[in-house]
Amino acid sequence: MFDTNTINLDRALIRLALEEDIGAGDITSTSIFPAAQQASGRLAAKADGVIAGLAVAEAVFQAVDPTITFDPAISDGQQVKAGTTIARFAGPVRGLLAGERLALNFLQRMSGIATLTRHYVEAVAGTGAVILDTRKTVPGLRHFDKTAVVLGGGQNHRMGLYDMALIKENHIRAAGGITAAVNRVREKSAVPIEVEVTTLEELREALNLNLDRIMLDNMSLPMMCEAVAITNGRTPLEASGNVTLQTVRAIAKTGVDFISSGSLTHSVKALDISMLFDQ
Repeated sequence: MFDTNTINLDRALIRLALEEDIGAGDITSTSIFPAAQQASGRLAAKADGVIAGLAVAEAVFQAVDPTITFDPAISDGQQVKAGTTIARFAGPVRGLLAGERLALNFLQRMSGIATLTRHYVEAVAGTGAVILDTRKTVPGLRHFDKTAVVLGGGQNHRMGLYDMALIKENHIRAAGGITAAVNRVREKSAVPIEVEVTTLEELREALNLNLDRIMLDNMSLPMMCEAVAITNGRTPLEASGNVTLQTVRAIAKTGVDFISSGSLTHSVKALDISMLFDQ
């Protein structure tokens, strides 16, 4: 989620993105409009969805021109219908047009992620399963992507390689086994540990290691049901692999505690949002 420190960290990303887009200057707008010309208008949703990224859009306009005002009409995380005004703005025409595309790029992507996440959350409603994201994010946009997941009602998995140990297949192979890999992590760090398992034999080994979570990777529904029965609540279980909106409820009904899906962030469809000047 966004806090003050996160926003401060990502201002550098916003500046980099503006430099990429504006470069030496907005030739079109500076040719047409005098510097003093003002405008006002609104951002409007053109499709139903969950809005996320209003704080980012505002930061973009502020980075372009601090005199621009940006007033959200709704809250981040709110479900809206097509046609809803989500924010109003006012300021120099040049600055508004220079920031338009980047503000919309961030806002549309984040809203698309939040909307898809909300669909997943609604699909598993009543099962007790929690929807998680993954590290399958656009490089450089992870804080934005993962914030959008939370605004859509999901939860974040680890932010990166630094805040949780996730021992996967290649770790296990290179270390010589699950137990060996877990022991080596515990010798060096006190972070939470999750282990990926693909068989019930691996699950039984992992259950003896007092882990924080076990990931059931690409298991069939019957195997997941058996894994849940074997575990019997001793360790939280996460299902992962080939999770879609069509399969997620059946997965949740096996009794797993968490379901992670990379599609929340790597296959998102941007929510259609427009920026319209008042006439």
